Amino acid sequence: MTKLKLAIVGAGPAGIYAADILLKAERKFDVSIDIFEQLPAPYGLVRYGVAPDHPRIKGIITALRNVLDHGDMRLFGNVRFGTDITIEDLKRHYNAVIFATGSVRDAPLDIPGIDATDSFGAASYVSWFDGHPDVPREWSLDATSVGVIGNGNVALDVSRMLAKHADDLLVTEVPDNVYEGLKASTITDVHVFGRRGPAQVKFTPLELRELGELRDVDMVLYDEDFDYDEASQRAIATNKQVMVIDRILQSWRKRESNNNAGGSASRRLHMHFWARPVEVRKDENGRVAALVYERTKPDGSGGVVGTGEMREIPMQSLYRAIGYFGSPLPGVPFDKKHGVIPNREGQVLEAKSNQRVPGIYVTGWIKRGPVGLIGHTKSDAMETVSHLINDQGSWWHPEETSEDAVPALLAERGVKWTDLDGWHRLDAHEIELGSTHTHERERVKLVPREEMIRVSRGE
Repeated sequence: MTKLKLAIVGAGPAGIYAADILLKAERKFDVSIDIFEQLPAPYGLVRYGVAPDHPRIKGIITALRNVLDHGDMRLFGNVRFGTDITIEDLKRHYNAVIFATGSVRDAPLDIPGIDATDSFGAASYVSWFDGHPDVPREWSLDATSVGVIGNGNVALDVSRMLAKHADDLLVTEVPDNVYEGLKASTITDVHVFGRRGPAQVKFTPLELRELGELRDVDMVLYDEDFDYDEASQRAIATNKQVMVIDRILQSWRKRESNNNAGGSASRRLHMHFWARPVEVRKDENGRVAALVYERTKPDGSGGVVGTGEMREIPMQSLYRAIGYFGSPLPGVPFDKKHGVIPNREGQVLEAKSNQRVPGIYVTGWIKRGPVGLIGHTKSDAMETVSHLINDQGSWWHPEETSEDAVPALLAERGVKWTDLDGWHRLDAHEIELGSTHTHERERVKLVPREEMIRVSRGE
Protein backbone atom coordinates (compact mmCIF):
# COMPACT_ATOMS: atom_id res chain seq x y z
CA MET A 1 0.00 0.00 0.00
CA THR A 2 1.37 3.43 -0.92
CA LYS A 3 1.41 6.29 1.54
CA LEU A 4 0.61 9.92 0.79
CA LYS A 5 2.80 12.33 2.71
CA LEU A 6 0.99 15.65 2.39
CA ALA A 7 2.05 19.17 3.38
CA ILE A 8 -0.65 21.81 3.90
CA VAL A 9 0.46 25.46 4.09
CA GLY A 10 -2.02 27.46 6.19
CA ALA A 11 -3.78 26.36 9.39
CA GLY A 12 -6.99 28.32 8.95
CA PRO A 13 -10.38 26.70 8.21
CA ALA A 14 -9.43 25.99 4.55
CA GLY A 15 -6.31 24.01 5.45
CA ILE A 16 -7.81 22.18 8.43
CA TYR A 17 -10.97 21.21 6.51
CA ALA A 18 -8.84 19.89 3.63
CA ALA A 19 -6.94 17.68 6.10
CA ASP A 20 -10.17 16.42 7.67
CA ILE A 21 -11.81 15.65 4.31
CA LEU A 22 -8.73 13.76 3.08
CA LEU A 23 -8.53 11.66 6.26
CA LYS A 24 -12.23 10.71 5.96
CA ALA A 25 -12.17 10.11 2.18
CA GLU A 26 -12.32 6.71 0.51
CA ARG A 27 -8.81 5.92 -0.70
CA LYS A 28 -6.43 3.03 -1.26
CA PHE A 29 -3.44 4.43 0.59
CA ASP A 30 -2.39 5.66 4.05
CA VAL A 31 -1.99 9.35 4.75
CA SER A 32 0.25 11.48 6.96
CA ILE A 33 -0.30 15.25 7.07
CA ASP A 34 1.91 18.10 8.25
CA ILE A 35 0.31 21.56 8.47
CA PHE A 36 2.60 24.61 8.32
CA GLU A 37 1.39 27.96 9.70
CA GLN A 38 3.32 31.24 9.79
CA LEU A 39 1.68 32.34 13.06
CA PRO A 40 2.43 30.60 16.38
CA ALA A 41 -1.31 29.74 16.77
CA PRO A 42 -3.71 28.02 14.33
CA TYR A 43 -7.19 28.97 12.97
CA GLY A 44 -6.21 31.83 10.65
CA LEU A 45 -8.96 34.39 10.02
CA VAL A 46 -11.28 32.78 12.57
CA ARG A 47 -8.79 33.87 15.25
CA TYR A 48 -7.45 37.00 13.53
CA GLY A 49 -10.20 38.19 11.18
CA VAL A 50 -13.42 38.02 13.24
CA ALA A 51 -14.27 40.86 15.64
CA PRO A 52 -13.93 39.93 19.35
CA ASP A 53 -17.64 40.61 19.97
CA HIS A 54 -18.57 37.71 17.65
CA PRO A 55 -18.09 34.74 19.97
CA ARG A 56 -20.60 32.56 18.12
CA ILE A 57 -18.55 32.71 14.90
CA LYS A 58 -15.51 31.79 16.99
CA GLY A 59 -17.49 28.65 17.91
CA ILE A 60 -16.14 27.34 14.61
CA ILE A 61 -12.83 27.03 16.49
CA THR A 62 -14.33 24.16 18.49
CA ALA A 63 -14.94 22.19 15.27
CA LEU A 64 -11.44 23.02 13.99
CA ARG A 65 -9.89 22.03 17.33
CA ASN A 66 -11.61 18.63 17.15
CA VAL A 67 -10.02 18.00 13.74
CA LEU A 68 -6.52 18.99 14.91
CA ASP A 69 -6.84 16.98 18.12
CA HIS A 70 -7.78 13.83 16.24
CA GLY A 71 -4.11 12.89 16.25
CA ASP A 72 -3.69 12.17 12.53
CA MET A 73 -1.64 15.24 11.69
CA ARG A 74 1.20 17.43 12.92
CA LEU A 75 1.16 21.20 13.28
CA PHE A 76 4.26 23.33 12.66
CA GLY A 77 3.42 26.87 13.78
CA ASN A 78 5.67 29.95 13.50
CA VAL A 79 7.08 28.60 10.20
CA ARG A 80 7.18 31.02 7.27
CA PHE A 81 6.81 29.51 3.82
CA GLY A 82 9.48 30.79 1.46
CA THR A 83 12.08 31.45 4.17
CA ASP A 84 11.86 28.82 6.94
CA ILE A 85 10.66 26.16 4.48
CA THR A 86 10.63 26.34 0.66
CA ILE A 87 8.88 24.62 -2.23
CA GLU A 88 12.13 22.67 -2.86
CA ASP A 89 12.06 21.44 0.78
CA LEU A 90 8.46 20.28 0.35
CA LYS A 91 9.32 18.34 -2.83
CA ARG A 92 12.16 16.61 -0.96
CA HIS A 93 9.92 15.51 1.95
CA TYR A 94 6.34 15.17 0.63
CA ASN A 95 4.28 13.72 -2.24
CA ALA A 96 2.17 16.87 -2.62
CA VAL A 97 1.26 20.22 -1.05
CA ILE A 98 -2.05 22.06 -0.66
CA PHE A 99 -1.74 25.84 -0.27
CA ALA A 100 -4.48 27.30 1.96
CA THR A 101 -2.93 30.68 2.71
CA GLY A 102 -6.11 32.75 2.30
CA SER A 103 -6.29 36.44 1.35
CA VAL A 104 -5.14 38.84 4.03
CA ARG A 105 -4.19 42.04 2.19
CA ASP A 106 -6.67 44.79 1.35
CA ALA A 107 -7.84 45.12 -2.23
CA PRO A 108 -6.59 48.45 -3.61
CA LEU A 109 -8.86 51.46 -4.24
CA ASP A 110 -7.42 53.61 -7.00
CA ILE A 111 -8.68 57.14 -6.31
CA PRO A 112 -6.73 60.38 -5.78
CA GLY A 113 -5.63 60.94 -2.17
CA ILE A 114 -6.12 57.34 -1.00
CA ASP A 115 -2.48 57.46 0.17
CA ALA A 116 -3.28 60.19 2.73
CA THR A 117 -2.09 59.82 6.33
CA ASP A 118 -4.79 57.98 8.36
CA SER A 119 -6.26 56.35 5.25
CA PHE A 120 -6.21 52.64 6.11
CA GLY A 121 -7.06 49.26 4.67
CA ALA A 122 -9.63 47.50 6.86
CA ALA A 123 -7.40 44.42 7.17
CA SER A 124 -4.82 46.38 9.22
CA TYR A 125 -7.45 47.63 11.69
CA VAL A 126 -9.05 44.18 11.96
CA SER A 127 -5.61 42.64 12.64
CA TRP A 128 -5.01 45.25 15.34
CA PHE A 129 -8.29 44.76 17.21
CA ASP A 130 -7.90 40.98 16.93
CA GLY A 131 -4.47 41.05 18.55
CA HIS A 132 -2.47 39.89 15.50
CA PRO A 133 1.18 39.58 16.62
CA ASP A 134 2.64 41.22 13.49
CA VAL A 135 0.92 44.62 13.63
CA PRO A 136 1.80 47.57 15.93
CA ARG A 137 0.36 47.48 19.46
CA GLU A 138 -0.93 51.06 19.19
CA TRP A 139 -3.70 52.40 16.95
CA SER A 140 -4.57 56.09 16.98
CA LEU A 141 -8.31 56.82 17.18
CA ASP A 142 -7.92 60.59 17.61
CA ALA A 143 -10.39 61.54 14.83
CA THR A 144 -13.91 62.76 15.60
CA SER A 145 -15.37 61.84 12.19
CA VAL A 146 -14.29 58.69 10.29
CA GLY A 147 -15.37 57.08 7.02
CA VAL A 148 -15.71 53.41 6.06
CA ILE A 149 -15.95 52.51 2.37
CA GLY A 150 -17.73 49.23 1.68
CA ASN A 151 -21.07 47.48 2.02
CA GLY A 152 -20.03 43.99 3.10
CA ASN A 153 -19.66 42.27 6.47
CA VAL A 154 -16.06 43.45 6.95
CA ALA A 155 -17.22 47.06 6.54
CA LEU A 156 -19.86 46.42 9.23
CA ASP A 157 -17.28 44.82 11.56
CA VAL A 158 -14.96 47.80 11.14
CA SER A 159 -17.80 50.33 11.58
CA ARG A 160 -19.08 48.56 14.69
CA MET A 161 -15.59 48.42 16.23
CA LEU A 162 -15.11 52.15 15.53
CA ALA A 163 -18.48 53.17 16.99
CA LYS A 164 -18.71 50.74 19.92
CA HIS A 165 -17.77 51.84 23.44
CA ALA A 166 -14.69 50.04 24.78
CA ASP A 167 -16.35 49.01 28.05
CA ASP A 168 -18.92 46.98 26.08
CA LEU A 169 -16.06 44.75 24.89
CA LEU A 170 -14.93 43.78 28.39
CA VAL A 171 -16.96 40.56 28.19
CA THR A 172 -14.93 39.46 25.14
CA GLU A 173 -11.34 38.25 24.62
CA VAL A 174 -10.26 41.74 23.46
CA PRO A 175 -6.53 42.21 24.23
CA ASP A 176 -5.70 44.82 26.89
CA ASN A 177 -3.80 47.09 24.46
CA VAL A 178 -6.86 47.14 22.15
CA TYR A 179 -9.23 47.95 25.03
CA GLU A 180 -6.98 50.85 26.08
CA GLY A 181 -6.77 52.12 22.48
CA LEU A 182 -10.56 52.02 22.04
CA LYS A 183 -11.10 53.59 25.47
CA ALA A 184 -9.05 56.62 24.34
CA SER A 185 -11.07 57.03 21.12
CA THR A 186 -12.45 60.51 20.36
CA ILE A 187 -14.76 59.32 17.56
CA THR A 188 -18.28 60.76 17.52
CA ASP A 189 -19.38 60.03 13.91
CA VAL A 190 -18.82 57.01 11.67
CA HIS A 191 -19.90 57.35 8.02
CA VAL A 192 -20.39 54.15 5.95
CA PHE A 193 -20.43 54.48 2.14
CA GLY A 194 -21.79 52.04 -0.46
CA ARG A 195 -21.85 52.53 -4.25
CA ARG A 196 -25.24 50.88 -4.63
CA GLY A 197 -28.58 51.04 -2.86
CA PRO A 198 -29.95 49.46 0.33
CA ALA A 199 -31.40 46.48 -1.62
CA GLN A 200 -28.01 45.61 -3.14
CA VAL A 201 -25.82 45.47 -0.02
CA LYS A 202 -23.60 42.45 0.72
CA PHE A 203 -24.25 42.39 4.48
CA THR A 204 -25.85 39.42 6.17
CA PRO A 205 -28.96 40.33 8.23
CA LEU A 206 -27.37 39.12 11.47
CA GLU A 207 -24.37 41.46 11.10
CA LEU A 208 -26.62 44.38 10.18
CA ARG A 209 -28.98 43.82 13.09
CA GLU A 210 -26.05 43.87 15.56
CA LEU A 211 -25.04 47.28 14.29
CA GLY A 212 -28.36 48.77 15.41
CA GLU A 213 -28.01 47.26 18.90
CA LEU A 214 -24.93 49.27 19.89
CA ARG A 215 -25.30 51.07 23.22
CA ASP A 216 -25.26 54.89 23.07
CA VAL A 217 -24.96 54.94 19.25
CA ASP A 218 -27.68 56.49 17.06
CA MET A 219 -28.27 55.05 13.58
CA VAL A 220 -28.64 57.78 10.94
CA LEU A 221 -30.21 57.00 7.54
CA TYR A 222 -31.22 59.39 4.76
CA ASP A 223 -34.67 59.32 3.15
CA GLU A 224 -33.32 60.10 -0.34
CA ASP A 225 -31.57 56.70 -0.37
CA PHE A 226 -34.84 54.77 -0.07
CA ASP A 227 -36.60 55.84 -3.25
CA TYR A 228 -36.57 52.28 -4.61
CA ASP A 229 -36.60 51.48 -8.34
CA GLU A 230 -38.42 48.43 -9.76
CA ALA A 231 -35.34 46.16 -9.55
CA SER A 232 -34.92 46.96 -5.83
CA GLN A 233 -38.62 46.42 -5.13
CA ARG A 234 -38.44 43.08 -6.94
CA ALA A 235 -35.35 42.04 -4.94
CA ILE A 236 -37.13 42.86 -1.66
CA ALA A 237 -40.25 40.94 -2.75
CA THR A 238 -38.45 37.81 -4.00
CA ASN A 239 -35.31 37.42 -1.87
CA LYS A 240 -35.82 36.63 1.80
CA GLN A 241 -32.40 37.97 2.88
CA VAL A 242 -32.95 41.28 1.07
CA MET A 243 -36.44 41.51 2.58
CA VAL A 244 -35.04 41.08 6.13
CA ILE A 245 -32.29 43.65 5.49
CA ASP A 246 -34.87 46.13 4.22
CA ARG A 247 -37.04 45.51 7.28
CA ILE A 248 -34.08 46.26 9.60
CA LEU A 249 -33.19 49.47 7.75
CA GLN A 250 -36.82 50.63 7.67
CA SER A 251 -37.11 50.06 11.44
CA TRP A 252 -34.07 52.32 11.96
CA ARG A 253 -35.65 55.02 9.80
CA LYS A 254 -38.61 55.11 12.21
CA ARG A 255 -36.45 55.75 15.26
CA GLU A 256 -36.75 59.21 16.80
CA SER A 257 -33.00 59.66 16.61
CA ASN A 258 -32.85 59.15 12.83
CA ASN A 259 -31.68 61.95 10.49
CA ASN A 260 -30.07 63.75 13.44
CA ALA A 261 -33.50 64.70 14.76
CA GLY A 262 -33.38 64.53 18.52
CA GLY A 263 -30.65 61.90 18.82
CA SER A 264 -29.27 61.81 22.36
CA ALA A 265 -26.43 59.29 21.91
CA SER A 266 -22.80 60.38 22.18
CA ARG A 267 -21.94 58.64 18.88
CA ARG A 268 -23.68 58.37 15.51
CA LEU A 269 -23.36 55.84 12.71
CA HIS A 270 -24.42 57.23 9.31
CA MET A 271 -25.31 54.94 6.37
CA HIS A 272 -24.76 56.56 2.95
CA PHE A 273 -26.02 54.58 -0.04
CA TRP A 274 -25.68 55.48 -3.75
CA ALA A 275 -22.24 56.95 -2.93
CA ARG A 276 -19.22 56.25 -5.18
CA PRO A 277 -15.91 57.46 -3.66
CA VAL A 278 -14.12 59.85 -6.02
CA GLU A 279 -11.32 61.49 -4.04
CA VAL A 280 -9.80 61.72 -0.57
CA ARG A 281 -9.06 65.37 0.28
CA LYS A 282 -5.93 66.01 2.37
CA ASP A 283 -5.13 68.79 4.82
CA GLU A 284 -1.86 70.78 4.75
CA ASN A 285 -0.10 67.96 6.63
CA GLY A 286 -1.22 65.28 4.17
CA ARG A 287 -3.80 63.82 6.54
CA VAL A 288 -7.34 62.81 5.51
CA ALA A 289 -9.56 65.92 5.56
CA ALA A 290 -12.70 64.80 3.65
CA LEU A 291 -14.15 62.19 1.30
CA VAL A 292 -15.58 63.41 -1.99
CA TYR A 293 -18.18 61.06 -3.48
CA GLU A 294 -20.48 61.04 -6.48
CA ARG A 295 -24.17 60.30 -6.03
CA THR A 296 -25.12 57.26 -8.12
CA LYS A 297 -28.48 55.91 -9.27
CA PRO A 298 -29.72 52.53 -10.53
CA ASP A 299 -29.05 51.73 -14.19
CA GLY A 300 -32.12 49.47 -14.50
CA SER A 301 -30.18 46.20 -14.71
CA GLY A 302 -28.77 45.81 -11.19
CA GLY A 303 -25.81 48.17 -11.59
CA VAL A 304 -25.34 51.88 -11.01
CA VAL A 305 -24.42 54.96 -13.04
CA GLY A 306 -23.04 58.28 -11.85
CA THR A 307 -25.33 61.29 -11.62
CA GLY A 308 -22.50 63.86 -11.80
CA GLU A 309 -23.55 65.28 -8.41
CA MET A 310 -20.52 65.53 -6.10
CA ARG A 311 -20.71 65.72 -2.32
CA GLU A 312 -18.09 66.05 0.39
CA ILE A 313 -18.07 64.89 4.00
CA PRO A 314 -15.33 66.15 6.36
CA MET A 315 -13.45 63.45 8.28
CA GLN A 316 -10.03 62.84 9.76
CA SER A 317 -9.54 59.16 8.95
CA LEU A 318 -10.81 56.66 6.40
CA TYR A 319 -11.00 52.86 6.19
CA ARG A 320 -11.53 50.97 2.94
CA ALA A 321 -13.28 47.61 3.34
CA ILE A 322 -13.78 46.68 -0.31
CA GLY A 323 -12.43 43.14 -0.13
CA TYR A 324 -9.30 41.17 0.59
CA PHE A 325 -6.57 40.18 -1.86
CA GLY A 326 -4.18 37.21 -2.00
CA SER A 327 -0.38 37.43 -1.69
CA PRO A 328 2.13 35.68 -3.97
CA LEU A 329 4.17 32.76 -2.57
CA PRO A 330 7.82 32.17 -3.58
CA GLY A 331 8.14 29.52 -6.30
CA VAL A 332 4.35 29.18 -6.78
CA PRO A 333 2.40 30.54 -9.81
CA PHE A 334 0.34 33.66 -9.05
CA ASP A 335 -2.37 35.64 -10.84
CA LYS A 336 -1.56 39.28 -9.99
CA LYS A 337 -4.80 40.59 -11.45
CA HIS A 338 -7.13 38.46 -9.32
CA GLY A 339 -4.88 37.85 -6.29
CA VAL A 340 -5.16 34.05 -6.49
CA ILE A 341 -3.02 31.03 -7.36
CA PRO A 342 -4.16 30.04 -10.89
CA ASN A 343 -5.91 26.67 -10.77
CA ARG A 344 -8.51 24.39 -12.28
CA GLU A 345 -10.72 22.94 -9.53
CA GLY A 346 -7.82 23.19 -7.08
CA GLN A 347 -5.11 21.77 -9.38
CA VAL A 348 -2.51 24.53 -9.75
CA LEU A 349 -1.71 25.77 -13.28
CA GLU A 350 1.27 27.59 -14.75
CA ALA A 351 0.32 31.28 -15.01
CA LYS A 352 1.26 31.67 -18.70
CA SER A 353 0.75 28.23 -20.28
CA ASN A 354 -2.20 27.01 -18.16
CA GLN A 355 -0.40 23.65 -17.92
CA ARG A 356 -0.90 21.54 -14.77
CA VAL A 357 1.81 21.85 -12.11
CA PRO A 358 2.18 18.33 -10.65
CA GLY A 359 2.03 17.96 -6.87
CA ILE A 360 0.74 21.47 -6.09
CA TYR A 361 -2.88 22.12 -5.07
CA VAL A 362 -4.84 25.01 -3.62
CA THR A 363 -8.00 25.56 -1.54
CA GLY A 364 -9.91 28.40 0.16
CA TRP A 365 -9.66 32.08 -0.68
CA ILE A 366 -6.24 31.79 -2.35
CA LYS A 367 -8.00 29.38 -4.75
CA ARG A 368 -11.19 31.30 -5.58
CA GLY A 369 -10.80 34.79 -4.15
CA PRO A 370 -12.20 36.21 -0.89
CA VAL A 371 -15.87 35.34 -1.33
CA GLY A 372 -18.18 33.00 0.50
CA LEU A 373 -18.55 31.89 4.11
CA ILE A 374 -17.00 28.98 6.03
CA GLY A 375 -19.42 26.50 4.39
CA HIS A 376 -17.99 27.26 0.94
CA THR A 377 -14.55 26.38 2.27
CA LYS A 378 -15.64 22.78 2.90
CA SER A 379 -17.00 22.20 -0.61
CA ASP A 380 -13.88 23.89 -1.97
CA ALA A 381 -11.63 21.50 -0.06
CA MET A 382 -13.69 18.50 -1.19
CA GLU A 383 -13.12 19.38 -4.85
CA THR A 384 -9.37 19.88 -4.34
CA VAL A 385 -8.94 16.68 -2.29
CA SER A 386 -10.79 14.53 -4.85
CA HIS A 387 -8.27 15.64 -7.51
CA LEU A 388 -5.35 15.02 -5.15
CA ILE A 389 -6.54 11.43 -4.56
CA ASN A 390 -7.07 10.75 -8.28
CA ASP A 391 -3.73 12.28 -9.32
CA GLN A 392 -1.63 9.60 -7.61
CA GLY A 393 0.33 9.02 -10.85
CA SER A 394 1.67 12.59 -10.83
CA TRP A 395 2.62 12.94 -7.16
CA TRP A 396 6.17 13.95 -6.29
CA HIS A 397 8.68 11.25 -5.31
CA PRO A 398 10.32 12.55 -2.11
CA GLU A 399 13.89 11.58 -1.21
CA GLU A 400 13.55 11.93 2.55
CA THR A 401 10.33 10.72 4.17
CA SER A 402 11.24 9.93 7.78
CA GLU A 403 9.04 11.54 10.46
CA ASP A 404 12.09 13.23 12.01
CA ALA A 405 13.39 14.84 8.80
CA VAL A 406 11.31 18.05 8.85
CA PRO A 407 11.77 18.79 12.60
CA ALA A 408 15.52 18.25 12.09
CA LEU A 409 15.54 20.61 9.09
CA LEU A 410 13.71 23.36 11.02
CA ALA A 411 15.97 22.91 14.05
CA GLU A 412 19.05 23.16 11.81
CA ARG A 413 17.72 26.47 10.46
CA GLY A 414 17.08 27.83 13.95
CA VAL A 415 13.29 27.96 13.50
CA LYS A 416 11.43 28.08 16.83
CA TRP A 417 8.38 26.19 15.64
CA THR A 418 5.32 25.55 17.80
CA ASP A 419 3.34 22.31 17.75
CA LEU A 420 -0.11 21.10 18.78
CA ASP A 421 0.91 20.57 22.42
CA GLY A 422 2.27 24.11 22.30
CA TRP A 423 -1.07 25.43 21.08
CA HIS A 424 -2.78 23.66 24.00
CA ARG A 425 -0.33 25.38 26.38
CA LEU A 426 -1.00 28.79 24.80
CA ASP A 427 -4.76 28.15 24.81
CA ALA A 428 -4.70 27.25 28.53
CA HIS A 429 -2.51 30.31 29.28
CA GLU A 430 -4.98 32.69 27.56
CA ILE A 431 -7.92 31.14 29.43
CA GLU A 432 -6.03 31.58 32.71
CA LEU A 433 -5.28 35.23 31.82
CA GLY A 434 -9.03 35.71 31.37
CA SER A 435 -9.97 34.09 34.69
CA THR A 436 -7.48 36.20 36.67
CA HIS A 437 -8.24 39.46 34.82
CA THR A 438 -9.73 42.44 36.68
CA HIS A 439 -12.88 41.87 34.62
CA GLU A 440 -13.21 38.09 34.64
CA ARG A 441 -13.43 36.81 31.05
CA GLU A 442 -13.40 33.59 29.06
CA ARG A 443 -9.88 34.39 27.78
CA VAL A 444 -7.52 37.26 27.09
CA LYS A 445 -5.54 36.89 23.87
CA LEU A 446 -1.75 36.99 24.12
CA VAL A 447 -0.40 39.42 21.50
CA PRO A 448 3.43 39.62 21.26
CA ARG A 449 4.80 36.90 18.96
CA GLU A 450 7.85 36.19 21.14
CA GLU A 451 5.63 35.71 24.20
CA MET A 452 3.29 33.39 22.26
CA ILE A 453 6.31 31.30 21.21
CA ARG A 454 7.76 31.24 24.72
CA VAL A 455 4.49 30.03 26.27
CA SER A 456 3.86 27.54 23.45
CA ARG A 457 7.33 26.01 23.77
CA GLY A 458 7.14 25.92 27.57
CA GLU A 459 10.29 28.05 27.87
